[in-house]
Amino acid sequence: MSDNGKRTNTHKIGAVMVVGGGICGMQASLDLASSGFKVYLVEETTSIGGRMAQLDKTFPTNDCSMCMISPKLIEVGRHPNIEIITNAEVLAVEGEEGNFRARVHKKPRFIDMTKCSSCGDCLEVCPVSLASEFEEGLAMRKAIFKRYPQAIPSAVAISKKGTSPCKAACPAHISVQGYTALIAQGKYKEALDLIREENPFPAVCGRVCTHPCETECTRSKVDEAISICQLKRFAADEVKASGKDSPPDRLPKNGRRVAIVGSGPAGLSAAYYLALWGYEPTVFESLPVAGGMMAVGIPSYRLDKGVLNAEIDFIKSVGVEIRINSPIKGASAINDLQTQGYEAVFLAVGAYRNNPMGVEGEDLTGVIPAIDFLREVNLGKPVQVGKKVV
Repeated sequence: MSDNGKRTNTHKIGAVMVVGGGICGMQASLDLASSGFKVYLVEETTSIGGRMAQLDKTFPTNDCSMCMISPKLIEVGRHPNIEIITNAEVLAVEGEEGNFRARVHKKPRFIDMTKCSSCGDCLEVCPVSLASEFEEGLAMRKAIFKRYPQAIPSAVAISKKGTSPCKAACPAHISVQGYTALIAQGKYKEALDLIREENPFPAVCGRVCTHPCETECTRSKVDEAISICQLKRFAADEVKASGKDSPPDRLPKNGRRVAIVGSGPAGLSAAYYLALWGYEPTVFESLPVAGGMMAVGIPSYRLDKGVLNAEIDFIKSVGVEIRINSPIKGASAINDLQTQGYEAVFLAVGAYRNNPMGVEGEDLTGVIPAIDFLREVNLGKPVQVGKKVV
């Protein structure tokens, strides 16, 4: 933003920046705007009003502080020559008298101000509470908030202090602090919906995940880490038991088809989100079961097949087609799929090859690689082993 500040004898043109949205900044902005200048009112908090908005009475008249500034707030908010820039910081001012340029850093509000009606419904359901800066930390506010009822701009804002260590450590980048807070509020369906925004396998991961999030959990600095993985499992199982599980809203179908080769975690996740975005994904799986290594690489005592199949059925419910016993082979396989009308092909073939140990005798009869062994057992095929097993 620049301040040209050029004047003639008949009118004023250019722009003025006022830094600080307290009572002085508001009055200065009104005076300048009424004189014909374009005014940019820059305020570091999410609303104008300054310290006076925090007071109950003014000295020495003992007048109601809010009664005095409310008309100013409304007038500034409605003046056509005033643009309010909140949640912003002036980084630098360069130039000379009458010709300045300012660099302003505007922090995200995480709210679409054109759509927020300031109804307050979001404040009622927000599960996260923080100390209120407006009330000098003597009271609590929600993470989504409005500084005070008469605040201008009237839209709410969200406090977001970076990325939590648990979320950063999660390979799927799930909002861990978000869904644990929702579970604490008893909002299990909302917690499950939040998990599924990044991971369509909450019940599976709640059983087999190595939970690196718990290693980074800051609660361990107080006593011990939160059981994040078990909470994910709890939310998934609780919602399923309640019969209230339902798929999220989908975008209208766009008629575009995508072929996905492999029905493991990557392939089914891609299919799930593509279906939500309006695409028509088809998953091709060479094995007689879907799920990839979740189905044939994890023993049933660690992951019950009923739990996995329920997750796969949920993915199918959003419009995903899965074709088992359908290997994609040959040098022309990709071209063949495109000929069938698939505009894109996603290869999620997995990593089924065993890593050799590199020791003498590992190719002898009776030595069975782990991945081969698990696949045969999970598919119900007989595996020949001796009476003594190492």
